[in-house]
Amino acid sequence: MDLRGASAEAVAALTTELDGVLRNATSASGVADDLFSVAMTLRSEGALRRFATDASVPTEARQGLISEVFGGKVSSGALALLRSAVARRWTSSRDLADALEQLSVIALVKSTGTESGRLSDELFAFGQAVQDNSDLRDALSDPVRTAEDKGNLIERLLSGKALPATITLARQSLSGSYRTVSAALADYQRTAAAVHGESVATVRVARELTDSETRRLTAVLSAQYGRPVHLNLLVDPTVLGGIRVEIGDDVIDGTVSSRLDDARRKIAG
Repeated sequence: MDLRGASAEAVAALTTELDGVLRNATSASGVADDLFSVAMTLRSEGALRRFATDASVPTEARQGLISEVFGGKVSSGALALLRSAVARRWTSSRDLADALEQLSVIALVKSTGTESGRLSDELFAFGQAVQDNSDLRDALSDPVRTAEDKGNLIERLLSGKALPATITLARQSLSGSYRTVSAALADYQRTAAAVHGESVATVRVARELTDSETRRLTAVLSAQYGRPVHLNLLVDPTVLGGIRVEIGDDVIDGTVSSRLDDARRKIAG
């Protein structure tokens, strides 16, 4: 989620506060569930969301109402974080719910400990499965099917094969806060990488890379961008040869097909 101005500053401060909450929490995933639940409530209750972000209302009044609505329904850590959130300034009232969802994702990433790389890979793999399988994509976007039904479908597909955090985030992707499930999963993966100071690179290749080739490419990209890079590898028959790397807004295209296209343009010109 792309938050700007005061909202971006609020999220940065709340992310730091989240670390303290998680250190004292019994369950990081429980805090994540609470934050996502509050985000969903704020999205559906416009009046509550607008009151909670109205800078003309005294901070104590905003915090008091939030405590009254959510007290006893979420953990003490999540409530403390929520009280801090409503005391801050927001560029848009909708940004509060978006920020809480992002904090929920961060908490889930941290709940995986040393398996955060696996979480990132599983989010990417499931996102690709949704993109590539029209039946699955249609089933998850069907407005007639209930959210519970869609969530149960995800459980059946991923249970025993993916981390609990992956399943939770896959279910959260159904909430409608993003344009599509695939867009939600891609953003969740970027957040997961950012938690560990990484960038995400999608690499399209004509064939599977060996472990040695993957390590070398990772090292080269990490050196070039000055930070660790997590690779999403895709075998793409249209590549023909070479590789195509997409990282942020940058595209590094060293494929045979791109060189053929360049040759055709030069001949035509």
